[in-house]
Amino acid sequence: MAEGVRIDKWLWAVRIFKTRSQATEACKKGQVTIDKFPAKASREIHVGEIVQVRKAPITRSFKVLALTGKRMGAKLVSDFLLDVTPPEELEIIEMQKHMRWSERAKGTGRPTKKDRRDLDDFFDWGE
Repeated sequence: MAEGVRIDKWLWAVRIFKTRSQATEACKKGQVTIDKFPAKASREIHVGEIVQVRKAPITRSFKVLALTGKRMGAKLVSDFLLDVTPPEELEIIEMQKHMRWSERAKGTGRPTKKDRRDLDDFFDWGE
């Protein structure tokens, strides 16, 4: 196995980004850090490092378990990374899922049937 792999290539290979150019762009914008330092797209990563990726509204953290430069199936990803995102960050996503219905833009009309069902499930009004 290679000594190191470019961070943009690894992020794409383990399916954190859909394309390698998106991974490169995230590195350029400072959304990717390795061990709390901003990472350029050409930076090589090594096993054991912590990679943090800021995707609004949270920052996901991953521990590098193995290196790869080739894209793989989703079932194999768990062999190459470990999600070490703090539970507080994951709670933000759950809160947003439940609050989605309250952020209805003014003038969008009345709620759809799906919106009504989501509200019923949230408030558990049904018997």
